[in-house]
Amino acid sequence: MELLDRALDEALQRAGAGREALRYVATTGFGRSNYPERDLQLTDVTAAAHGAAHLFPQTRCVVDIGAQSSRAMKIEPGGRVREFKSNDKCAAGAGGFVERAARYLETTLEAVGDLSLHGEAPVTISSVCAVLAESEIINHVSQGESTENILRGVHNSLAERAVLLLKRVGIEPEVTLVGGMGRQAGMVRALEELLGLRINVAPEPEMANALGAALLAKRRLEKAAA
Repeated sequence: MELLDRALDEALQRAGAGREALRYVATTGFGRSNYPERDLQLTDVTAAAHGAAHLFPQTRCVVDIGAQSSRAMKIEPGGRVREFKSNDKCAAGAGGFVERAARYLETTLEAVGDLSLHGEAPVTISSVCAVLAESEIINHVSQGESTENILRGVHNSLAERAVLLLKRVGIEPEVTLVGGMGRQAGMVRALEELLGLRINVAPEPEMANALGAALLAKRRLEKAAA
């Protein structure tokens, strides 16, 4: 609760408002049910779909790659979810794997995206288990592979899993990437090369879910007031 209250106060401060300005609170994400003062809670899937549709109205497929999970959605105009699939394996299919890879390679998470772009001979990382995938990375390091090639292999591995999820829902352009991995240029390029098309990425892709939740909260509030 203390962390939630601190985050809320910081958001209000940035908006130049106080607690008295709050009229409706929506929560999303894994901890969405932990805030007792919420008026509405939304799944990550619903929030991501509406956020992506608002940012890019022609979006028909959404890829959400966060720290703990990856999802693919097919949506209707306006953001209604028609179908979605989530990774059913462990963290090797999500952004948390990239964090661990950066640690093993002694680089920062912020540098990973650009380093990956310079990987001209990406290694293959085939394990779907995070522990085994990390072992593959260690083996590549011991064999003298460059950091750039290893990171490009990591991004390729994540992209392959994301595309498999997209194929399960049916790929239709436009495709929008949300979640923190959208900040990594190497991840974006790996996805685009596998899909064979350009994808949409917002300047702050990690905020798309929060945006979607806020838009749905606004809609619910306006409906109640009508």
